[in-house]
Amino acid sequence: MKREALLDAAETVLSEQGTQALTLTAVADRAGVSKGGLLYHFPTKEALVRAMVARVIEEFDDLIASYIDSYGDGAPGSYTRAYVEATFEILTGEARAYRRWSAITAAAADPEQAEPLNEAMRRWHGRAPADDPDPGIAMVVRLAAEGLWEVVSHDPGLYDAEQLEALKRRLLGLLER
Repeated sequence: MKREALLDAAETVLSEQGTQALTLTAVADRAGVSKGGLLYHFPTKEALVRAMVARVIEEFDDLIASYIDSYGDGAPGSYTRAYVEATFEILTGEARAYRRWSAITAAAADPEQAEPLNEAMRRWHGRAPADDPDPGIAMVVRLAAEGLWEVVSHDPGLYDAEQLEALKRRLLGLLER
């Protein structure tokens, strides 16, 4: 069984049953492999959680990069625009991608497990002021997108697609001032 399929199984256990249910046995059962088969790839639960955290960070980085590339000009403010677009793609896109983030963030509650996510947050939010025409507005927009993500993680049905689209347009509009 491939490593990615094992990570998918772990995410499913987390999203369906919560963090307390995330055990190597539960993941092996969900993946349809022996516990030894799982241990070959992930010798501990901590290694499994680390790999899940690393995967979501890499996927979000790749999503941001894809939006930056689509702008094609590297203009000031392109990073923050890309960050907003990527955030809304996670919030409004494939449900599995959103579930993945919620579950993995919960699983990484241990300070050591959360450090890679903390480092990514510092990188995503600690941009150099020169990267944006108005650094203060850019910071507010990124933090608003982050806050929306947090709110929606607690109540996914709070905003419908039309409301989320309006919020995204408004945040992106703030960057155009």
